[in-house]
Amino acid sequence: MDFQEILNEKLTTAEEIASCIQPNTILMSDIAAGAPPKLISAIGEYVVSHKIPNVKLNGLLELYLDASYTTPEADGYMNYISWFSSGTAQKLVNAGLADVRTGYYRDFPKYVREQEKIDVFIAAVSPMDSHGYFSLGLNGSVSEALLDTAGKIYLEINPQMPRCLHGPIIHVSQADAVCVNDTALPELPPAKMNEKSIRIGHLIAEEIPDGATLQLGIGGIPDAVGAALKEKKHLGIHTEMFTPSMVDLIECGAVDNSRKPIHKGRSVTAFAFGSKKIYDYVDDNPSMEILPVDYVNDPAVIGQHPDFISVNSAVEVDFYGQVCAESIGSRHLSGTGGQVDYVQGAARSKNGKSFIAFESTTKGDSISKIRPTLTPGAIVTTSKNDVDFIVTEYGIARLRGKTLSARTKALIGLAHPKFREELTFEAKKMHIII
Repeated sequence: MDFQEILNEKLTTAEEIASCIQPNTILMSDIAAGAPPKLISAIGEYVVSHKIPNVKLNGLLELYLDASYTTPEADGYMNYISWFSSGTAQKLVNAGLADVRTGYYRDFPKYVREQEKIDVFIAAVSPMDSHGYFSLGLNGSVSEALLDTAGKIYLEINPQMPRCLHGPIIHVSQADAVCVNDTALPELPPAKMNEKSIRIGHLIAEEIPDGATLQLGIGGIPDAVGAALKEKKHLGIHTEMFTPSMVDLIECGAVDNSRKPIHKGRSVTAFAFGSKKIYDYVDDNPSMEILPVDYVNDPAVIGQHPDFISVNSAVEVDFYGQVCAESIGSRHLSGTGGQVDYVQGAARSKNGKSFIAFESTTKGDSISKIRPTLTPGAIVTTSKNDVDFIVTEYGIARLRGKTLSARTKALIGLAHPKFREELTFEAKKMHIII
């Protein structure tokens, strides 16, 4: 077969693809850089300008929501459903202009296969190879489930999208229409590490043995953990998100994936995002596996790795050890994501540890993140029964298996000194400290 000829027959413009959208269409893109910016913009503009009713776009960490999605005039025509929010999606949700899908990240492919009827899958892909295949590039995530179930598949070829050798692919014969958009992939600004995050990073690094397998989030504290691990040996990576600090650990020799019982010699992730350094590393790299999240984030798979280490963050934690990581009171921030997947997975690992790490205060040391109870309306992300280690710049404490009284005393010890007397008073008032 002449694959180039098939591609030429399906090649069109983003605007022409947008004109195919019908009333009541449900679309979905995958996470972060896997979403196609030109298609998203063209579809939103067409739907709103032509007043096509009840069209919905589902996505995760959406980076390309423009005016067609964010103005009140779009409401009822083009609405967004966030499965894990970016800054723009946060604003839409809090303004009542977007909906939220809740759940563990590991379960999202199951939602797509069994519960959600996705009419159209839109994706950014790498250029077609000589066999007629496009790589989904930086995403395993939910893409495979979407490829299997979506009624229509529209692709946006980006020559700057990396080609992943071990990840989802799609053949040109499966696509309904294709457009091209040669554009730089989005990048995140480098996380800023301060004295507190560096201190937290060193505290966690001291708990991590040579040969451990890592899941790190993104931000100042995970980057500080990565920086503190550069003298370690034979570390492995099995993570939800492949981050810049992980490339640094590979390049300095701390990570070689040699001790992993599965996927030996390879870094495993559900998606990669953050910097050109990552994108260049992923491209045509046989040591990278970007796989579906229902496998990567499965606690049973995570737990096969001895000494598994998970590092995630929190907005606030209460005396019970309940972790809120996705709202400020009732104000929406993000979603559960994979935090619980890895907390539970590390619990299944021989000698595994999960860390919830955060600076002890916010707003210039005026608010303690360790509280007697969570802020009214706050969402419990990680339950009191799953939580393991809590870390602030003032120390580290293991809560799992501890009594409420012991947990509370340990957490007060991790709070900023200016709040400890007040927290102790509240704990006694609640008859917690005995």
